Amino acid sequence: MGELPPGSEELVLAFLAEAADDFVSGEAISGKLGLSRAAVWKHVEALRRQGYGIEAVPARGYRLASIPDRLGALEIGPLLNTHDLGQVLHCAEELPSTNDRARELAEEGALHGEVVVAESQTAGRGRRGRAWSSPPGKNLHLSAILRPDLPPQRAPELTLVASVAACEACRKAGVEAGIKWPNDLLVRGRKVAGILTELSAELDQIHWVVVGIGVNLNAGPDDLPPELRDVATSIAVERGQPVPRALFAAALLAEMEHWLDRHAAEGFEPIREAWRERSVTLGREVRMDGEAGETTGIAEDIDASGALLVRTRAGIVRVVSGDVRLVARVDPAGG
Repeated sequence: MGELPPGSEELVLAFLAEAADDFVSGEAISGKLGLSRAAVWKHVEALRRQGYGIEAVPARGYRLASIPDRLGALEIGPLLNTHDLGQVLHCAEELPSTNDRARELAEEGALHGEVVVAESQTAGRGRRGRAWSSPPGKNLHLSAILRPDLPPQRAPELTLVASVAACEACRKAGVEAGIKWPNDLLVRGRKVAGILTELSAELDQIHWVVVGIGVNLNAGPDDLPPELRDVATSIAVERGQPVPRALFAAALLAEMEHWLDRHAAEGFEPIREAWRERSVTLGREVRMDGEAGETTGIAEDIDASGALLVRTRAGIVRVVSGDVRLVARVDPAGG
């Protein structure tokens, strides 16, 4: 036994994280990882210098009391419960866009499940090139590289898979999020997350899909541009307490993998049902922009490909892309 080999610091942290609130003896860590007690102590000290709260009690061992609010591989990795998603993490303090970096990595041969995470984005974007406001150190900006065994015409299904997964992660974090077709999450009518899906494909083959997810986690009203304060919110604002960002990132990746696995095994129908249950669009009056101008109607369903079916005066309209806005409900009491 001797010094810790490269990567063993993460193993010590993972061992402590797995024990949750329990103490783990130095002897147990030493024996499990094949390290000297002195080496374990040395790297516990190194983890403390990086902001980890690790308690040490004689005859009981070590306990992980707190983790720093960072989105690095050292913070997210030990919390992951996935077989593919996030097993390779590319973490950065700042990127123009996690989707752009993920696309570059995909073109360079990155494997299915590799994930890009950034503390802040300088050129994040939503649908139709709109800017995505992302103050540093507050929220989650994450992009996953997927290499699905799907024909290109089924690629849009993955946006709905991601929206169901992100909705579940938000609900488990304590807010009653709902999905606005096709790729926004709302809480009390305000946007809390968005999804941007991009792909490279030929006629009969998908090369890669990049699913970008931005979630407002700990941003307060003052962190948002004035023009967004009435239309956006965050999980922390809605639930009244901060969100452990690394824990949320790991939970989101676990939800993503669960729904991706189900999609691969059972097809789109279970996703369609899950999406319907979480939708805040169906049954609502919506306004759409099209070639013929603006149209309104009632959103009735999504079809077997994920397209939105809207009943208008002219009949059912199948919407596959573009802006769909919820028409504000009118209070019959006039309040």
